[in-house]
Amino acid sequence: MIRVLFLCLGNICRSPMAEAIFRDLVKKEGLSDKIEVDSAGLGHWHVGEAPHEGTRDILDKQHISYDGMKARQLQNRDLGEFDYLVAMDEQNISALSAFDETSDDMIVAKLMDFVDEAGDVDVPDPYFTGNFDYTYELVSEGCSALLNSIRNKHHL
Repeated sequence: MIRVLFLCLGNICRSPMAEAIFRDLVKKEGLSDKIEVDSAGLGHWHVGEAPHEGTRDILDKQHISYDGMKARQLQNRDLGEFDYLVAMDEQNISALSAFDETSDDMIVAKLMDFVDEAGDVDVPDPYFTGNFDYTYELVSEGCSALLNSIRNKHHL
């Protein structure tokens, strides 16, 4: 099983959006028995909360399920349990230095690192920008590219 963890600041906007989109792509490709998806936040502020209303609205428009998703905080144990840790921006990557070292086998990257010639290297936080549509566009593009990368690397 390939395990993918999406990471953002509070786990209510970007990372749950990525989790829902990626899970939907994995399901549509018939890979749910090969790829497991989760998300977490660096902070504890929203633990236990559902995704942000803006995230829920855009996912509803796209008919993508987020059922049962609740914000959680990244734990040290996550760094040994996942194959991919996919962060939304450079600030998320930098914050990982506060945690124990990741396993040597874990791939740690920003979501847009998987997109060839990406216009943006970071996914802006719509909690602050209010632009959930643009975040959705970037996250969708990144998730598709990530799935293609995983399929190629793992021969799926």
